[in-house]
Amino acid sequence: MVTALHQIPVGEVWTVDEIKLRQRMIADAGMEWTVVESLPVHEGIKTKSGNWDQLIANYQESLRNLGTCGIKVVTYNFMPILDWMRTDVSFELPEGSKALRFERLAFVAFDLFLLKRPGAEQDYSPAEVEAASRHFEAMSPEARQALFRNALLGLPGSDVPFTPEIILNTLGTYTNIDTAALRLNLKAFLQAIVPVAEQAGLKMAIHPDDPPYSILGLPRIVSTAADLDFLLEACPSPANGLCYCTGSLGARADNDLLGIIDKHGRQIHFVHLRNVRRDAAGNFYEANHLDGDVDMYAVIKKLIEVMQETGNALTLRPDHGHQMLDDLQKTTYPGYSAIGRLKGLAELRGLEHGILHSL
Repeated sequence: MVTALHQIPVGEVWTVDEIKLRQRMIADAGMEWTVVESLPVHEGIKTKSGNWDQLIANYQESLRNLGTCGIKVVTYNFMPILDWMRTDVSFELPEGSKALRFERLAFVAFDLFLLKRPGAEQDYSPAEVEAASRHFEAMSPEARQALFRNALLGLPGSDVPFTPEIILNTLGTYTNIDTAALRLNLKAFLQAIVPVAEQAGLKMAIHPDDPPYSILGLPRIVSTAADLDFLLEACPSPANGLCYCTGSLGARADNDLLGIIDKHGRQIHFVHLRNVRRDAAGNFYEANHLDGDVDMYAVIKKLIEVMQETGNALTLRPDHGHQMLDDLQKTTYPGYSAIGRLKGLAELRGLEHGILHSL
């Protein structure tokens, strides 16, 4: 089972009592909780400001408590302010199911004309600003409202959306933080928590940026193969590793997904399998798990080879899924409807089964 204690505010300690309560709930359903997704990183840690020392101490205590309770893997991300970003959470596919989509021009329009981020126009070319303006003018009031709502979705596990005030106020804390500074803050975080995780018997798995490039003028530092090299070299340890997400990494054509496994396969501790169909303009939508631009056969084959070489089983899950059939009539967190994810899981397990029998 992969889950998290979403009810605990970011930055507070996950106590042994709360962890065991969730474990009993899962055990009563005949399953075991082995992977945390996610133990969120507070903005004060990412910016290394305010009560950074206390936030780090709380994170370390949460890790010790998770290790005491027998958890094996802890997932987290280091994306400034926002988690994953989509401009359309109901992108209709030809067969009638709905997918998640990121349209760069729509996001630029949101940034400039809905969020109205001060200085946003400096982050885009004049041609992009002009194109976004035309795009925005052509949108209906309903389409603008949907874009606004989609871009401000709260984090998975939360029903509380972001507000423009929250986003704009938090952006102010990143005024003097560029890519180099954020990398140093990530390094400080890793050096503080990885030894604790190692002692607690945990594997840390950082999730790549989604999408894997700058948004809102903020640096993103877990987007490329070079970024992965940096964070693994920043604190060498068996406990410092990756959540290998084929969707996030695959949204960039210049990311060699198979090369990343070849280089860092032993540091992959958790796997998200998701496919995307992308274009040269930076747009992408989430395709069926076995379609899209990610060669899922080659990816799974390489991951199986890593598991056979190391003798360690990797936990994987189908990341996101299309909304289809009965789930079209239900209210679910975008990407997390049941039927589409079960379809993806069935396809991925079938592919894995076939590969295993062919080796």
